[in-house]
Amino acid sequence: MSFLPFQTLYFDDLSMGMAETYSKTVKSSDVVGFAEITGDRNPVHLSEHFAAKTPFKGRIAHGLYTASLISAVIGTRLPGPGAIYVSQTLKFLAPVKIGDTVDATVEVVELNAERQRARLHCQCRIGDTVVLEGEAVVKVPRRDQD
Repeated sequence: MSFLPFQTLYFDDLSMGMAETYSKTVKSSDVVGFAEITGDRNPVHLSEHFAAKTPFKGRIAHGLYTASLISAVIGTRLPGPGAIYVSQTLKFLAPVKIGDTVDATVEVVELNAERQRARLHCQCRIGDTVVLEGEAVVKVPRRDQD
């Protein structure tokens, strides 16, 4: 299992255009584990027989599993430990299949110093295909508040 190393950035460390990416290859055990944790046992995620009859022609990962890779970037790298989610929007654009490598990227697009908030553009890709896109707002501690 490979985890992103922690990087703690305070509000004062952030600047427009800063970005971090986490790459993860989706394993069957990840999808099964996500189903166990969430209770979402939709057979399109768990049954190859069922999923073969869908437009996807095979099992796909849960959309929120893919979105959780964004959370991994925010919680460990940009801004990292101490950042608190305020909101997240998501648009699911294409399926993620078992064996796909997803690149989850978060980029700083707006900083609000008064409220200590950062607006982040969030995107997940498989190669050149954008599979998920959205925006997060996070509250980021100042260095003198930790």
